[in-house]
Amino acid sequence: MAPPTPRLVVSVDLKKKPWEQALPLHNRWHPEIPPVADVKVSEVFRVEMVDWTGSVIKDDDSAADVKFIDLSTVHYLSGPIRVVDKNETPAMPGDLLAVEICNLGPLPGDEWGYTATFDRENGGGFLTDHFPCATKAIWYFEGIYAYSPHIPCAISINSH
Repeated sequence: MAPPTPRLVVSVDLKKKPWEQALPLHNRWHPEIPPVADVKVSEVFRVEMVDWTGSVIKDDDSAADVKFIDLSTVHYLSGPIRVVDKNETPAMPGDLLAVEICNLGPLPGDEWGYTATFDRENGGGFLTDHFPCATKAIWYFEGIYAYSPHIPCAISINSH
């Protein structure tokens, strides 16, 4: 018999903006942000999340969304999640928690991701001297594999 599906403690609706989610998302860790769910020590559970931009980056051939992204409103996070022991005593600041990530993957119907570089005029990055303009490559996931129409599938090297 297959093990039961882990309990979903945070769900997201990909058709909604981060601030419209049933459980609020946040973009920084702060002790005054209240937990959105409780889990027990040793419990296996699921957490859904949006991409760090809150779905600003689109599945298309243009890098304009990367070039003009408002970096002051990004880095969306699911949680926080309170961990409680068998007596319902919550973990406290300073407690050491071991977390095992058992699986990662896209949400059904959203099997894509991207690689991007920021435009020099919007923050750039550590490779701005080599890549001064915004770029984006979309990746489509098929099981454990990914492919991109923006990246050549094979590179031919001549040894002459």
